[in-house]
Amino acid sequence: MHREDFAMLQGSDLVYFDNGATTLKPKCVVSDMMDYYTKHTSNIHRGDYDFAILTNKLYDDTRDVVCKFINCNSSKEVVFTGGATMSINMVVFGYMRNHLKKGDEVLLTKSEHASNVLPWIKLSEEIGIVIKYMDLDSNYTLSVASVLKSISDKTKVISIAHVTNVVGDVRDIEAIGKICKDAGILFNVDGAQSVPHMKVDFIKSNIDFLSFSGHKMGGPTGVGVLVGKEKLLNEMEPLCYGGGMNQSFEGDSSYELKKAPLKFEAGTPPIAEVIGLRRAILYLMDIGMDKIHEHEISLKKYLVKELENIPNIVLYNKDSESGILAFNIEGVFAQDSSVYLNHYNICVRAGNHCAKMLKDYIGIKNTVRVSMYLYNTINDIDRLVEVLKNSQDIFKVVL
Repeated sequence: MHREDFAMLQGSDLVYFDNGATTLKPKCVVSDMMDYYTKHTSNIHRGDYDFAILTNKLYDDTRDVVCKFINCNSSKEVVFTGGATMSINMVVFGYMRNHLKKGDEVLLTKSEHASNVLPWIKLSEEIGIVIKYMDLDSNYTLSVASVLKSISDKTKVISIAHVTNVVGDVRDIEAIGKICKDAGILFNVDGAQSVPHMKVDFIKSNIDFLSFSGHKMGGPTGVGVLVGKEKLLNEMEPLCYGGGMNQSFEGDSSYELKKAPLKFEAGTPPIAEVIGLRRAILYLMDIGMDKIHEHEISLKKYLVKELENIPNIVLYNKDSESGILAFNIEGVFAQDSSVYLNHYNICVRAGNHCAKMLKDYIGIKNTVRVSMYLYNTINDIDRLVEVLKNSQDIFKVVL
């Protein structure tokens, strides 16, 4: 749906199935960013002239748009960052480093993205926190029962993806959030693969920190969001200091920082990218997140049904309720499969997808990943299936 809004799909036979890595950009996002560069280029919160005031308005209004989009309490809880990876690092090293102590437990899973594992490993080296990995079930999903079983009196944080980026496991974050709230556990959610695809409710899910990236939701690269409860953000330390985030600093080395969210946005931020993110979110809201999610699930079910009829295709997550499907062609390295599909102008992702511990469950390091979005169609899937049916000729193409 809405394929006409995406320039890369016009006059092309492109099939783009790498949306988990990044998404195509609608024309309206590109247009708003071009307007900034060609009609009202200016820094924010510094100029008193007309087009600087317009830039300020668009930038600041983006917080309100995000707030409405994910239902947080106020725009004061919305911090602009460089992306979901930066957002998670800010949580770990700006807040958790100062609020956890040696022996405190942090619960993760082995299907998390590197961005939600490596910062915690680094923090464990620094202060001695204990990382525990909650068990996944036979479908590589995280159940509420597994969460409850993993919690101890030392558990201080649960940090998980809402939707995992390889097997597309959709976690019950409302149930897990309630568990965290009742037990006094901080709940950190990686929303990179969920916020662009389905309705996420920050308040209803009792989330403490939520991270996501603009480029995975039709927006530009280089901008992301950290949404945090206002009290926690005001207790959190910035990782970057400079202009725009301080109230004052004096020759006696005294200084005062602004309140959140401004204290986390030192220097000149990615202004054009924030403006592009604003337009991308408005675009998604206009379509409707429930409609987008239903469209992706419908495509996923159709794809699974078709691929199950091809004998040499191994499916790893056919039952997950997201638009992500991981598979392999029997006896073929995932990267070779991706090169083969590229020959027919079909774009997928191959590799470990930055989830390098998942191999402990699925028994293989690399998979081919199809990840769908609102502009994908049944015709896209039919083309993929047809090429995979002929994959006995793969090495004639690859070699």
